Amino acid sequence: MVATTLTVVAGIADAVGYMTMGGVFAANMTGNTVLAGIAVAQWNGLEAWHHLVPLLAFFGGAMLARLLLRLTQSPRPALVIEAATLAAVGFLPVGEQVALLAVAAAMGAQASAITRLARSTVSTVVVTSTLARGAEALLDFLWPAGQQSLPAIVNRRLLALTWIGYLAGAVAGALLIKVMAWPLLVPAALLVLLLI
Repeated sequence: MVATTLTVVAGIADAVGYMTMGGVFAANMTGNTVLAGIAVAQWNGLEAWHHLVPLLAFFGGAMLARLLLRLTQSPRPALVIEAATLAAVGFLPVGEQVALLAVAAAMGAQASAITRLARSTVSTVVVTSTLARGAEALLDFLWPAGQQSLPAIVNRRLLALTWIGYLAGAVAGALLIKVMAWPLLVPAALLVLLLI
């Protein structure tokens, strides 16, 4: 439940960020890196910078979450900061770029706050590795490895739910933009429910 909720949060943040904040991802730093690389190849330094700056904010958010984990031994403070940031973004009189950086920092905090769930390492802000582990788990289920030395995939259900959560979050984010003035209040509320 925790991983699925967090991936819904990230999916919403990515969809809202991409659709309303200049075609830049708030959680998916792989996508931003690729888009920055394309911009560099096309000699468009301003566009490259537009995609690289959120990486710095994400990195800072991840460092903050790690520091809070060291100080408190709990992911809760980082998730509280994430929820507060997401809730505040729509209400603060800041421009599109500052809003994107705040959301990217919040996603970085989430990425570092919780990485181990149900005895598995799971990313809740990007699903590429989740899909790869899911493919491995499906093959292992369909054709058990027997005595081969490959490590077992511990939680197949968790992998499936995290990918589904991210997809559902992206769909929800795209729809929320059409019906809400502050669509990031929804992931903030989900985080608060998770913390309760």
